[in-house]
Amino acid sequence: MRQVFHFWLSAASRLIRLALAEKRLEFDLVVEKVWERRSEFLSINPAGEVPVLVEPDGTTLIGASVIVEFLEEVYPERALLGDGPLARAETRRLVAWFDRKFDREVTENLVGEKVMKRFLRIGQPSSEAIRAGLANIHYHLDYIAYLAEQRNWLAGDELGLADIAAAAHLSVVDYLGDVPWDDHPEARNWYARIKSRPAFRPLLDDLLPGLPPPAHYADLDF
Repeated sequence: MRQVFHFWLSAASRLIRLALAEKRLEFDLVVEKVWERRSEFLSINPAGEVPVLVEPDGTTLIGASVIVEFLEEVYPERALLGDGPLARAETRRLVAWFDRKFDREVTENLVGEKVMKRFLRIGQPSSEAIRAGLANIHYHLDYIAYLAEQRNWLAGDELGLADIAAAAHLSVVDYLGDVPWDDHPEARNWYARIKSRPAFRPLLDDLLPGLPPPAHYADLDF
């Protein structure tokens, strides 16, 4: 069986889980507590980071961007990058927006400070960073709303990897209750659409030990 090494609040791991589910590819999840630096996991990925995908034949892929490109080439039946060079270019642009810009300005400032610092034991959360994350997210939700108003989905007519990348990051921030949905109804409507998809449901069952999500997290009518 295909395996995905992941951590519950890793946006990159959630991106891979969603991509596999949208492609209807079965997989088993292996929770990897990266701070433990397990020798068995380090032998697979010396960087000690998730996600890691191990295919049924033993082929091992490391890193979200590498994994999604592999999945698109090997399992093209349900394309997530789009049809044609321009569509794929726009999808890649938006994936980079969320996996780099959103991650740097929002995810790291909130999930990184509030959760990962505790597990990695690298100091106390920075109140300045948290304030920055809470301020920056408004700008990104405005951009999501703009894209959703111009197109059926973020990158075009069909749900694709841009939507998956955005939802992966928002879902981990939403687990902490830090997404101001009431201030951004257009973005909330887009998120409700992807949140209601069968591929998304397993993410709503994730439970970080000692840190339960807010009540609205698993509510499809939030």
